[in-house]
Amino acid sequence: QVQLVESGGGWVQPGGSLRLSCAASGSIFRLNVMGWHRQAPGKQRELVAAVASNNITNYADNMKGRSTIARDDDKNMLYLEMNNLKPEDTAVYYCNMFFRMSGQDYENWGQGTHITGSS
Repeated sequence: QVQLVESGGGWVQPGGSLRLSCAASGSIFRLNVMGWHRQAPGKQRELVAAVASNNITNYADNMKGRSTIARDDDKNMLYLEMNNLKPEDTAVYYCNMFFRMSGQDYENWGQGTHITGSS
């Protein structure tokens, strides 16, 4: 079992910056993909950015150029830095870990942290 705990959410003015952190603990399989997803009110959950254990990254188109995802496997941490935040970035942000072991897929989610981007 893997536990994921997000932190760093809050209120931010448009154009501002924010850094989210996710602490992972438990039975972590090192070959994994970690990511940030978000869910705005009334919308489906969507990918923000993801990073594999080989540090290959993937960003949603609307986050390219204004967000950076990074992981620190020594500390079991995942980070997301977002710049030039917009009101439409308002959402609950979830940390996610996916891995495949012995032919079985495992996916874990954190409880989420809320970001409100408004003036």
